[in-house]
Amino acid sequence: MPEAEPAASTVALCRLEEIEDGEGKGFVLGAGSERREIVVVREGERVYGYLNACPHVGTPLDFQPDRFMNADGSYLLCHTHGALFEIETGYCIAGPCAGRSLTPVALELGSDRIVRLPA
Repeated sequence: MPEAEPAASTVALCRLEEIEDGEGKGFVLGAGSERREIVVVREGERVYGYLNACPHVGTPLDFQPDRFMNADGSYLLCHTHGALFEIETGYCIAGPCAGRSLTPVALELGSDRIVRLPA
């Protein structure tokens, strides 16, 4: 009988107040081939998570650490080619990958922490 895979665990990322409302924050999870960069965006008491990789060519969205938003904070922005993504869905509304979406990352807002849920 094959051995069961170990159960994936949740990962506490940060407190909600550590991300300014209307802003995003980057995190690195795992190491080696399991390393993933993610972005968490806060809108009030809600959070949204995505892999930090533009669907156009896979480059990170931020050109400087934690600079994920367009000028007025209404969209996630890929600073490489200017693609704009809806915060709530990750859907690209403008740019070279229009019609495609960022890869979502499952998050939960716990009692005092933003938590990445197992994949």
